Amino acid sequence: MEQMEWGRPTVAAIDLEAIRENVRNTARLTGPDTGVIAVVKADGYGHGAARVAEAALEAGAMMLAVATPDEAVELREAGLEADILLLGASPVPFARIAAEQDIIITADSPAWMEAVAAAAPDFVRPLRVHLKVDTGMGRLGVRSAEDLLRMYRAARAANISVDGIFTHFATADEPDNEVWRMQASGFREAVELLPERPRLVHASNSAATFMHPECKFDAVRLGISMYGIAPSDFVRERLPFPLRPALMLSTELVHVKRLGRGDTVSYGATYRAQGDEWVGTLPIGYADGLLRGQSGQDVLIGGRRCRIVGRICMDQCMVRLPHEMAPGEPVVLLGKQGNERVSPDEWAERLGTIPYEVVVTLSKRIPRVYLQGRGEY
Repeated sequence: MEQMEWGRPTVAAIDLEAIRENVRNTARLTGPDTGVIAVVKADGYGHGAARVAEAALEAGAMMLAVATPDEAVELREAGLEADILLLGASPVPFARIAAEQDIIITADSPAWMEAVAAAAPDFVRPLRVHLKVDTGMGRLGVRSAEDLLRMYRAARAANISVDGIFTHFATADEPDNEVWRMQASGFREAVELLPERPRLVHASNSAATFMHPECKFDAVRLGISMYGIAPSDFVRERLPFPLRPALMLSTELVHVKRLGRGDTVSYGATYRAQGDEWVGTLPIGYADGLLRGQSGQDVLIGGRRCRIVGRICMDQCMVRLPHEMAPGEPVVLLGKQGNERVSPDEWAERLGTIPYEVVVTLSKRIPRVYLQGRGEY
């Protein structure tokens, strides 16, 4: 029996054609000499890493990128054979596994590179690395020419392939600024320092891909925008093509009741009916990623906005209805219904955060259902 027949009706529908469309449009923008690296870290930004990766590769992405060793291995175990780049730090012992599974890993310090180089003669296959340069993000990577060359030489001496070099921009989603210019200039200087240019030089995240085409180099890393979400309000207003949202979060009314004036709703009795009202219960709560701070957020029922009332519970929440409705009525929490739309940006504004955090917070206990362009989200 399908889970949808007996489980709760809360699901996240992922439109894989939207993923493919966003990748294809980005590839057209960057041109044939610049590849697209599909970033599928954090379980594909909450969309499901393996299925998103497959769709991105079908649309022409040249390789995949993740943040942790576990994420890289999970993709290999899912049967994906494309190049995988591990963007984050990895323990020295993981280098052996990376070589065995042909996973490209990030070299972020001379000491790390020298420790890996010492172990490399015992690897069953050659290891590939990308050198990380910290041009101003202050996260991972080397900051001096001396450390960069030390990493490079340690790798080459151990017959480790220096397959790439990259950096990450801290302010690419903001108006042109001094930090951006400093980082772009510093990265170009770092690339020129290497005795031999690697196969892949890359720096641009989604925002830089759209805002700074002069820094596209050999590849761009398409992250949040592959999922149809703009990196910032500034970028959204200047996009070279419309992004197609890939996720719709929906559920159904599971219980409906009539309240009288003065009746209260949920923990703390923070909501009190002002008169006769209809209130419905939704089977989704903060354990699913609908956080308590989203009390007061609108959902869509019958093509109309209906407000969450009272405190959001761990597994459920309540909404004020415009009139009596029957259990089973479809509800959209993220996505489009009728002429109305609720976006991750709207959730983010209420929570005082960014839409990245909204989608990656969606719990894995919400089933992901994969569609092929069946709706506009």
